[in-house]
Amino acid sequence: MMWYEDIEPGRVSELGSYTFTADDIVGFASQFDPQPFHLSDEAARNSLFGRLAASGWQTASVFMKLNVERIERNKAAYIARGETPPALGPSPGFDNMRWPRPVLAGDTVTYRSTTLSKRLSATRAGWGLFQELNEGFNQNGDKVFEFTANVFAPVRLAGAA
Repeated sequence: MMWYEDIEPGRVSELGSYTFTADDIVGFASQFDPQPFHLSDEAARNSLFGRLAASGWQTASVFMKLNVERIERNKAAYIARGETPPALGPSPGFDNMRWPRPVLAGDTVTYRSTTLSKRLSATRAGWGLFQELNEGFNQNGDKVFEFTANVFAPVRLAGAA
C-alpha cells in the first residue's frame, strides 16, 4: 500500500522468510493440491522431486501472506508520520509465474519484491499502475519462485505526473 508518488522503480523490499515443514506441506496439499508428491515422502520418492515437495500454490500463498504484512507495515508507517495511508489498489493480474526449482520439506524461502516500473493509468483517473518482480530464494540462494505483478496505486495529488 503506497501512494503512486512514493513508488520508486528499482526499490527492493525484503518480505521475510518461511520454513516449509513436512506437516505444513501435507496440510496445505491435503486441502488445496492433493497430488501424491505433496502428500507423502514415500510417494514423492517415486516422483521427479525425489522428496516431499511443497505445492507451488503454497509458495505463492506464503508470498501473499508476507506481502500483506508488508502492506500493513507501510500503512503503519504512514500513520506514524501523521499521514493518511492510501487505499489498497487492486491488481489487474500477473505475468510469468514460475517455480524454477522445487521447495522441499525443510527448505527456508526468503521472498523479495523489486519495483520495475510505474506509469499513470490511461483508463482510471486518479490511479497509477506499477509493476513488481516478486521472487523467492531457498537457503542455498536458488530461485524457487517468481512472478511479475501489476498493481494499481492511488495518486495522492490530483493531476500529478
